[in-house]
Amino acid sequence: MSIAPVQERQADAADVADPAVPWITLVWNDPVNLMSYVTYVFQTYFNYPRAKAEKLMMDVHTLGKAVVAHGTREEMERDAMAMQGYGLWATFEKDS
Repeated sequence: MSIAPVQERQADAADVADPAVPWITLVWNDPVNLMSYVTYVFQTYFNYPRAKAEKLMMDVHTLGKAVVAHGTREEMERDAMAMQGYGLWATFEKDS
């Protein structure tokens, strides 16, 4: 009787987090915050020029959400928590 050699399991792509894959922070539309306030938050926290902040705010308002930042998982988690601290609805996820 021969014994088959034990093979190590190879990790597939789903098992390994790729740190090079960027993450995003999303801000979602809500019925509470004024559009001027959302613009103010984007200008204040992200240092975006008024035109970019207003464009992102309009995306949130008309499309229901906007990608407001790209970066590492840790950065996007920090940004989402900051947006929540300002009272905005925000999440972060891996960019597809």
